[in-house]
Amino acid sequence: MGRGNSKVMPEEAKTGYASVVRSLVAFTRARGVKDEAEKKRKSFWFGGNGEKRQGKERRPSKSQDIGDKGQRVKAKTYKDKFDPRVTARYDIKALIGRGSFSRVVRAAHRGTRRPYAIKMMEVEFPEGREVCAAELTALRRVSHPNVVRMVEVFQFPHRVYMVLELATGGALLDRVVSKGRFMERDAAKAIKMVLAAISYLHGLGITHRDLKPENLLYYHPGANSKLLVTDFGLATLRDVESERLVGSDGASVDTSRSLRSACGTPEFMAPEVVQRRPFSSAVDLWALGVIAFVVLSGSAPFEDESRAKLSRAIVRGKYSFSGDPWPRVSDPAKDFIARLLLVDPRARLTADQALQHPWVASGAPASSSAAAAADLYRPISRNLRRRASRDSSRGPSRSSGSGPGRRVSSMATGLM
Repeated sequence: MGRGNSKVMPEEAKTGYASVVRSLVAFTRARGVKDEAEKKRKSFWFGGNGEKRQGKERRPSKSQDIGDKGQRVKAKTYKDKFDPRVTARYDIKALIGRGSFSRVVRAAHRGTRRPYAIKMMEVEFPEGREVCAAELTALRRVSHPNVVRMVEVFQFPHRVYMVLELATGGALLDRVVSKGRFMERDAAKAIKMVLAAISYLHGLGITHRDLKPENLLYYHPGANSKLLVTDFGLATLRDVESERLVGSDGASVDTSRSLRSACGTPEFMAPEVVQRRPFSSAVDLWALGVIAFVVLSGSAPFEDESRAKLSRAIVRGKYSFSGDPWPRVSDPAKDFIARLLLVDPRARLTADQALQHPWVASGAPASSSAAAAADLYRPISRNLRRRASRDSSRGPSRSSGSGPGRRVSSMATGLM
């Protein structure tokens, strides 16, 4: 979505299948050097630019030098755009992400030197105000280990600056391909953290509406890092007591539009969203089912370069556990996905019920079955490569379609 009548919401995320494959290539080249893969990864919204290299550094090539200069110029350009009241408290370091209405920079608090991410949002136009209001409404209410934390906010007539905790561990799929070994227990651990966040959010009446791997970021590169749910630009908030949808100013919002509009990332949209039927927080559980499918296989249950065909596939809810690595995936894992990818939202597991599912609750221990003990890394990485190759072959036209990092606005009309 852009200014005027544009119908595409924030730009395509920088961490999609293509960036996952770049991480995979980086890992392959640096196999045996554990930290190298971490340095290669980049996150779209809150990811860091990597740690300083230790030991002797190679002299950068001419192209690298030009790139570094360009990055410094960009950082300075966006630093100059920041309000002096923000730069008085924070030292702007580098630009690390961008969207249609926002720019994200890495910054350091001038007093404590602690690192943060600052999201500068343009709110001059209605679409930008809508996205900003949704994110502020949600983040002002939340405090959970698996939800990105907002530290403070600077609000001005045309811009809003959100200071957020900085996550440097990379996006979910980046972590999958950088490990070099990936089993069901790794997937179950990640899904359990996301479910903990969803359960908490739904308890507050918050529906995220744009859950996808790119919006799930690790706090740090370590093996025991927590996973954070980020990007609440499409979130809705329902007052649990009065059952009314509320805006950031506490005023009621027209639910006929907010709870019927088609918005989100097409491949992760629930059937009721695609059909513009009234929907509930169950849409987040459908999205989680798609995420679990992708994490365990490297492919999506519903995908097609035609948005119309993709929509029909989602509405039918037909998918299959065929092809590699599904024969190596356990039945409990497949059952977990099947209980989320149900066309009838009333039949889906709730977040609390999903947390109690045996596959999640047990952490998919490797000893439970031969399938759960299988290393899924090779088939997952191969499927991700194939997906990236298909997307690249489609060329520029793909950008107007249903790519995994593409969101459509509540005014989108191309899904039916």
